[in-house]
Amino acid sequence: MVFKFSGTSLDQEHLENLQYYKYAAVDKSLISNYILRHYWNAVVNLFPLWMAPNLITLLGLAFMMINVALVAIYVPDLSTEAPNWIYFSFAAGLWLYSTFDNVDGKQARRTGTSSPLGEAFDHGCDALNCCFVAILQSAALGLGQSYSSIGLVLVTVVGFYLSTAEEYFTKVLYLGIVNGPTEGILVSCLAFIWSGFYGAQSWHVPLADISCLSWVSALLPSGTRCADVFVWGMFVFFLTTHCPFCFASIYRVCKEKSLKLFNVLVTILYPITSYMLAVYLLISSPYSHIFENNDVILFSLVIGILFGMMASDIIVAHLTVNVYPSFKFVLGLLWTMAILVNIPYFGTHFLSQQSEHIALWTIFISLVTLYLIWATQIIRAFCKFLGINCLTIRRQPQSIPQDNEAQTESDALLDHQEGGQILSSGNPTSSSYNTFQ
Repeated sequence: MVFKFSGTSLDQEHLENLQYYKYAAVDKSLISNYILRHYWNAVVNLFPLWMAPNLITLLGLAFMMINVALVAIYVPDLSTEAPNWIYFSFAAGLWLYSTFDNVDGKQARRTGTSSPLGEAFDHGCDALNCCFVAILQSAALGLGQSYSSIGLVLVTVVGFYLSTAEEYFTKVLYLGIVNGPTEGILVSCLAFIWSGFYGAQSWHVPLADISCLSWVSALLPSGTRCADVFVWGMFVFFLTTHCPFCFASIYRVCKEKSLKLFNVLVTILYPITSYMLAVYLLISSPYSHIFENNDVILFSLVIGILFGMMASDIIVAHLTVNVYPSFKFVLGLLWTMAILVNIPYFGTHFLSQQSEHIALWTIFISLVTLYLIWATQIIRAFCKFLGINCLTIRRQPQSIPQDNEAQTESDALLDHQEGGQILSSGNPTSSSYNTFQ
């Protein structure tokens, strides 16, 4: 079976690998292990045993989608001061998303429905949520139609991309002492609550005008605002902590498995670099009307859905021990858009301001449709092979044969993940790591 909208080839041979998959993860966050873990353990008991884990994940994502809709209605330009309750809704929505995202695995263990589909579904929703979070942040900070708004989307998706690529090669999902899914979400929630009390414009006060922070302004460019510090802080965190740790883990695996580091780096960096370059050419072109048309939200959703395809492709490849995806559809569409916008450089005007707006809407609607078809294909393939349902729990699960020892080991992996320890089943050989040769 070949999924036409992605680079994933998923046949029976690859599906067979699902029965050998064992989860391996580590979360070093002190907040997660000493505070939130107890909160999640209590919350999961509020869900009935008939509720499927994937349904919990989907409901969590729905909270974020509702808030993105509120942004489109109340803050379409990402700079207008919205009613205070909107920002509190952002905080509640993100917190509920995080809560549901962390208890879905616990629900799977309670109901005995843990499966590779759960990880694919969970991570797929996380990938889509990257652009949703960035849109809410831009609205709460009042960033408007600016490069900063797009920058928040890019730094979020690139960070998630590197973590997903790291998991593909290392076979371990690693979350550091300070990480986006825990501390990053907490900071964002606090920022939303601040905007709820003081308004988005409070982020536009220059640091020099704040007595307790005036000394900081001397170290930064003149006129630096609080919103600028938030955005720059995201980039600094990514460059100084997240990025180095991801590459360090990948380097360690290459050394242990005798993989060619250059090939692995090309495999990882080529797609995301091409993705970012195409986005840059789209928004920086003097012939682009994205900012003039107030289309930053729409554009963010377009590149967010495309990224969702990229990240989900990697996750599926990881679960099925498949070759690292090529992302031909995603990159092809992005570069086609970039070329069409920049055609005037060659003396031909192809898109007017109005037609570009219509084209972006057409692409968005088409992508939503294609994404749903593509995701449904993958989910059905997983469900059929594993003998499970996606959003409901079968009364008599018909899962693939698995002995009690294997099931016990699987549960132990989840237990140790909560405790911040690494447990990895099996010793994948170098053949499990497929790169461009």
